[in-house]
Amino acid sequence: MHGDEAGNRELVAGILEGVPASDSVSLLVCPPYPYLASVASQLAGSSVQLGAQNVSEHDKGAFTGEVAPAMLHDVGCRYAIVGHSERRTLYGESSAQVADKMAAALAAGLVPILCVGETLDEREAGSTEQVVGEQLAAAIERNGIAAFASAVIAYEPVWAIGTGKTATPEQAQDVHRYIRSVLAEQDAAVAENVQILYGGSVKGDNAAGLFGMPDIDGGLIGGASLKAADFLAIARAATEI
Repeated sequence: MHGDEAGNRELVAGILEGVPASDSVSLLVCPPYPYLASVASQLAGSSVQLGAQNVSEHDKGAFTGEVAPAMLHDVGCRYAIVGHSERRTLYGESSAQVADKMAAALAAGLVPILCVGETLDEREAGSTEQVVGEQLAAAIERNGIAAFASAVIAYEPVWAIGTGKTATPEQAQDVHRYIRSVLAEQDAAVAENVQILYGGSVKGDNAAGLFGMPDIDGGLIGGASLKAADFLAIARAATEI
């Protein structure tokens, strides 16, 4: 929940000026709902895609304050984040609800970015794989393994979001490998091809180490996305892998 009309124009313009000339890296921005249409207009003709930070699990109806996936598609979104850690922790979204949001996004022609991850207490209790596995299982049960051929996964260690703490590349890789192995139990091809992003205080100076891991395919960037130079530094690191 950052930005305003003028600030967004400046931020997006800065990103567009510095998009790396590489076919191997894709960039996506997810502004707050009120600015989706204006950012979509600014991105028109560029390689940078548009996404939403959240989406309703309902396709229409009396759900005041919610935004349907078809509405997002209508204003130019290609992606929608579902189950971000803040939605789970601050707003009580269950894994079942997140799975329903994933289904609704897919039905509307959006690519869901399914977020999974554990809290500090859960990590310290040695429950990381159990927690992440249960979050994945709910999405697989609701949508089927084939749905992940049209989805993206983002691993967010909640303890490393906005805290300045970052999982080491090896810690992150361990969980990414586990996520891929869970999918591979049902479909090896889907598991191999799905993009798994890391989200947890990624910065220009640690991006290369993270992206160099075999199962880390990119980043879901939070604070560093609020300054074009910081965001582009991460993008450039991705092109060098």
